[in-house]
Amino acid sequence: MKLPTKANQYSPEPRDIYLTVPNLISLLRIISIPFIAYLTSQHKMLQALLVLAVSSASDSLDGMIARKFNQVSKIGQILDPIADRLLILCSILALGLADIIPWWMLIIVGLRDLVLLILVLILAQHDYGPLPVNFVGKAGTALLMIAIAALIFADLWHNCFTGLIHLLGLSAGIWGVALYWVAGYIYIRQGYELIHKDGRP
Repeated sequence: MKLPTKANQYSPEPRDIYLTVPNLISLLRIISIPFIAYLTSQHKMLQALLVLAVSSASDSLDGMIARKFNQVSKIGQILDPIADRLLILCSILALGLADIIPWWMLIIVGLRDLVLLILVLILAQHDYGPLPVNFVGKAGTALLMIAIAALIFADLWHNCFTGLIHLLGLSAGIWGVALYWVAGYIYIRQGYELIHKDGRP
């Protein structure tokens, strides 16, 4: 499988290993997502925040362990963004079911992930792996994560302070969705350039 960019820009180089601590942490993050979504949809926000906090902490932990102990793996580079996207999509779905956010946010985020899934499949047909995460994508993901946490927190109580947190969470979510799509456009352009270099339609 060809790398989309020079591997030495993302050290250490990923290996074909599976049974690692970072991969186990990423898998546990994915397993935690249905619990976060269920608790959020049922307005059990304190429990949802606790599980979300543990999941978010593990996101940084697995990357640190992978780099420190040379356990960066190809499957890990796939599991980590999958966990982020599933968390965002499922959390937004749960917030929609709880009548906390408008449904158009779920549709727009889901459509973007569907487009990128198609891009990944097309790149795989040309023997390319997943594209490396860009800064815009990281910023969009971070804003959406902040928005999800803020909206869950704002539903704990109903007063002026949490009302303000709700509005700030919605604002962060809207900016996050915008950056999410800008990052998607960058990925699509990068994918097109890679395929175009191959001289194949």
